[in-house]
Amino acid sequence: MSTYEHRVKTSEVPTRIVPPRRISAGIPVVFGTAPVEDLAVKPINEPVLCYSYAEFVTQLGWSDDWEKYTLCEFAYSHFALFGMAPIVVVNVYDPATHKTGEVADPTVVASVDIIGGIDAGTGAKTGLELVSDIFSRFRVIPGQIVAPGWSHDPAVAIVMAAKATGINGVFNAMAVVDIPDATVTKYTDVPSYKETNNLTDPHMIVGWGKVTLGDMVFHASTQIAGRICLTDADNDDVPYVSPSNKRLYCDGATVNGEPIYLGLEQAEYLNGQGVLVPFNFDGGWRLFGNRTAAYPSITDPKDAFIATRRFFNWHGNTFILTYWSKLDNPTNRRQIETVVDSETVRLNGFSAREYILGGRIEFQEDENPTTDLIDGITRFHTYIGHPVPNRVIENILEFDASYYSSLFGG
Repeated sequence: MSTYEHRVKTSEVPTRIVPPRRISAGIPVVFGTAPVEDLAVKPINEPVLCYSYAEFVTQLGWSDDWEKYTLCEFAYSHFALFGMAPIVVVNVYDPATHKTGEVADPTVVASVDIIGGIDAGTGAKTGLELVSDIFSRFRVIPGQIVAPGWSHDPAVAIVMAAKATGINGVFNAMAVVDIPDATVTKYTDVPSYKETNNLTDPHMIVGWGKVTLGDMVFHASTQIAGRICLTDADNDDVPYVSPSNKRLYCDGATVNGEPIYLGLEQAEYLNGQGVLVPFNFDGGWRLFGNRTAAYPSITDPKDAFIATRRFFNWHGNTFILTYWSKLDNPTNRRQIETVVDSETVRLNGFSAREYILGGRIEFQEDENPTTDLIDGITRFHTYIGHPVPNRVIENILEFDASYYSSLFGG
């Protein structure tokens, strides 16, 4: 083909930032630090809802120094790589108080700032205490609580898990946390660290190691949260599919800054201890692991499998929102049938789409004593058969000598 050109032409390059896909089941609420020093309005311990990368930069600022400004790491991963929205971010860095000498310094921020609290005098909330404000402010239910750069501190991780359950007294989410790879450098030491530091909650997802993309470094929790959201988005925003064995946006993995390549047996060992890892086995780097932090101490599939635990969270949260308008209606047959009939249709729809293997809801007499009914309390019982991840596929091979008869024809 001739290299001489005499033409008008165009060419294309990939879009740097594509419009994000919106999800609701796994919305991350992210705690950390942002470069708010030069902003006219500084959101400090103020939840900010962001639907785009540009919106994040406008409201929280931007820096490539992710060790100092941890929220920027998450925003880049979630918006630019995974293409997901929205997120809720909480910056705890206050340039007016976090200083070295007379100079604002985000490295002065400590785990206690992430954990936060409630001011006894004003009632003002800070840090993780703000989880309970998310729904009332934005009408979105937290799906994941994340704090990359901070959740490797067990004190932070345990509070994250505590805040993930009973949000506003009724909603449930997942806490996505890291094991500190700077100090836990051997894969054989990970399980004992996890157990010793009580990282064993069924509403907790634990990751070990970091992943890299060029010069960029991401905490495991950052890309776990993104992978969960993308998996939901690929499945009608219904969290019934495991994020395991699905692509991460990285070209390598590290532990304590050194490249790591886990073998299958090593990855299986950590998965069997309720730890997720980056794994490069077939088709590039993928997230590997199906179990919540509760495993192996707890084997109930409802609490041991991430996908099943998240589906139960989501189904329960949706039930609450769906029937909140029925609260305080008369306790009569119409009220009972409305809930049973509506939920039956919903569960049948899930079964038809194979989100579940089957489900039913019942209003049982033995669970609704007259003493409760006359006190205005009704109880419904939902049975759900959720398809757990097919974590082992085995083909049994056998040498069959009977086929030698084919040598004689006939």
